[in-house]
Amino acid sequence: MKKLLIIPAYNEEENITNVCKMIKDYNTKHKTKYDFIVINDGSLDNTERICIKNKIPCVSLVQNLGIGGAVQTGYKYALENDYDIAIQFDGDGQHDINYIDNIVSLIEDNKADFVIGSRFVGNVSEFRTSSSRRAGIKIISFFIKLVTGVKIFDTTSGYRACNKKVIKEFANNYPTEYPEPITTVELLKKGYIVKEIAVNMKERVNGKSSIHTWKNVYYMINVIISIIMNWTFFLLSNLI
Repeated sequence: MKKLLIIPAYNEEENITNVCKMIKDYNTKHKTKYDFIVINDGSLDNTERICIKNKIPCVSLVQNLGIGGAVQTGYKYALENDYDIAIQFDGDGQHDINYIDNIVSLIEDNKADFVIGSRFVGNVSEFRTSSSRRAGIKIISFFIKLVTGVKIFDTTSGYRACNKKVIKEFANNYPTEYPEPITTVELLKKGYIVKEIAVNMKERVNGKSSIHTWKNVYYMINVIISIIMNWTFFLLSNLI
């Protein structure tokens, strides 16, 4: 099966070569073939130049679209190039490549359409983010279960994989804001099989995260509103 890692990157000049080398080394060691594409999301640093210099496969957006727009670009690329499985993989080095086969195997064995790599399932993850963000994730998890009946522990994980059907869904329709929890709700309400599996994640080594305490609160409130509105619209559309 053709497998593609989608790597969204915004101002990741300090991390992107190490991330791509990690994937290449994994392929060599395990005799696997994970292709990858960096989606340079209008970076203001040398991310694009570094990709070109090191012959890293890269699509550069002319302006910053945010995580939703960048990732959807990757899904469009996966669809156009006939990939069977697409995996989101952050460009900051936090995702552990050694767990990728565990994620993908559930899709290869037709046990899931969509798999979320979770920091909060099992005790394998080295890094579980700040206490304030964990509290926000728990609240979002509560509302996802409320509207779908399914418990998702790591609602904001960007380490996710999907099959060809979901690639097509995401290529055609992907939210620009709060994409991780919103797409999970969307897939569950459409009847896709969503699984969550334990993975290791690491703290970013270089660069600075855009997530701060006040943004956590803003993010959580807006995600909850979006989840409720999304589910309400779905229920109303089924009644009409």
